[in-house]
Amino acid sequence: MRFANQSWFMAFVVLAVLVVYYVVSSKLLERKLQKTFGQKMLPFFTGKFSRFKKNTKFVLITLALCFMILALARPQMGKGKRQITSQGVELMVAVDVSNSMLSEDVKPSRLEHAKKEISHLLNILGGDKVGILAFAGSAVLLSPMTTDKSALKMFLETLSPRSVETQGTELAKALSEAKEAFKRGGEEVGPNESMTRVVILISDGEDHEEGAIKTATELAKEGIRVFTMAFGSERGGKIPKRDARGLLKSYVKDKSGKEVITKVNAESLKQIARAGKGSFYHVTFGGSQMRRLKEDLDKLEKAEFDSLTSESFDEKYQILLFFGFLLALCELFIGTRKRSGGQWTGRFTTNE
Repeated sequence: MRFANQSWFMAFVVLAVLVVYYVVSSKLLERKLQKTFGQKMLPFFTGKFSRFKKNTKFVLITLALCFMILALARPQMGKGKRQITSQGVELMVAVDVSNSMLSEDVKPSRLEHAKKEISHLLNILGGDKVGILAFAGSAVLLSPMTTDKSALKMFLETLSPRSVETQGTELAKALSEAKEAFKRGGEEVGPNESMTRVVILISDGEDHEEGAIKTATELAKEGIRVFTMAFGSERGGKIPKRDARGLLKSYVKDKSGKEVITKVNAESLKQIARAGKGSFYHVTFGGSQMRRLKEDLDKLEKAEFDSLTSESFDEKYQILLFFGFLLALCELFIGTRKRSGGQWTGRFTTNE
């Protein structure tokens, strides 16, 4: 037998203190009553009170608490072993953090919408390894590939245009950096093994440089598929400038002084996905595109990642909890008065 939550044993110290307090306070109360009413008058006030029942109630509730503390400590018996295997694909999520992703043609903005949808994707993924990469005019790996979804969401929240050194949108650099990230942090593949690797390119498609289609083709030849996701509307939107408090100051303007209207370039992202032997998705507010992506990923060949041996035990807290509630219930049905007590007949005793 073992106890899974042994920290609950500290509660026995508190319980012991309460027992000592009960015993001492009972003694002090008895002495105080004797001193106040005297030895002869005391039975008049306490004649129908059962000290035995009072102590019995305290013992029962103390034992009930003992059983409940032991139940909370989770006693376990038996021991078994089971093999836990994590299977999935390696995913590198490359997120565009250029200024155009701040456009509010979709609310609250393209970038915030993308972060929300990526978080939804992480929730529905299985044992896939995921990494996060931010790019604009340059690219930087924020999180190496991991199955820890909580850590990934933490990195996801930090995504902003400040995540990269230079602005602009260079999709080719993002794809190249993703390829290097697979080499540095991916699973080692033997000569007779295959690994399914996928780059999920998230952007509005405004590529300021050429070469993305060529890079996607090269990745596909190496077994790395490229899926693309467009965020933004075809009608486009302005790019706001906000202060530290989030208040709108103005909008981004071009060299001629006109406000810049940024539109999603879905066709560019479609071509990249086609070259990378992947799929293209134009993400809407419903979140259905992320489920479509998940279904497509499930069709790919999955590799085995972590294989762990886990020990299993049978929980036995239910028995202790039953006795704890049973004793507590018994305590409720016990009073503190005697069944039959002496009857007060006045100051003097009379004989009939």
